[in-house]
Amino acid sequence: MAWVFDNPLGTLADDKQNQVAKDLWELERLGGLTEDNNRLPVPVVWLLVLTILTAFAITFPLWGQRPTAAIYQKQIALMDTPEIKAIKDDDKAMEKINQAVEADSTYFAKYGPLIVRHPVTMDDLRIIKPQVEALEKAGKDLEEYNVVGDQVALANFEGNPKPDGEKTRKQPWWDKGYTIDVFYLTAFCVSVMIVVKRLPPSSWQPKH
Repeated sequence: MAWVFDNPLGTLADDKQNQVAKDLWELERLGGLTEDNNRLPVPVVWLLVLTILTAFAITFPLWGQRPTAAIYQKQIALMDTPEIKAIKDDDKAMEKINQAVEADSTYFAKYGPLIVRHPVTMDDLRIIKPQVEALEKAGKDLEEYNVVGDQVALANFEGNPKPDGEKTRKQPWWDKGYTIDVFYLTAFCVSVMIVVKRLPPSSWQPKH
């Protein structure tokens, strides 16, 4: 079975192999069904590309980051201030806390996007407050702890070793799964193209 690479988008088979495929195509009735030799519609190709890119974009670590205890550290500290304690309505108190957090340009520049994507209520803060404060007293890096429901747990990521021998537990910007996906999708798309382009070029149509 010869390969022809001078026109890979047209066909990857030589004339002899294409003629064999054409003869079989004309002979085989497929139970009374007929099949044309049309190219895949361009909109379908772009839809596949859009689907792949969208899947990567919405699950990309920078967008799919889990909320860490560090992003709520400022809110929890503000809960004990006289100004916030004087507000009896939780919604108004939370609004005041958010305004104060946004006013801290350094803090908000670092954690702002995550705070916006993972909003909390006063009740949420009351639940995780003791756990976060305990971690602070223990000198733990709050960026290594994820807030999962009502629990603050050590992240299950394992990165480079730290000076004390422990591994970094912060979410990487590039997930290992993406490396697998890139190779898998590339292999899949190339394999499909090879299978399709071993058929006669779409300029030929069978006679039914």
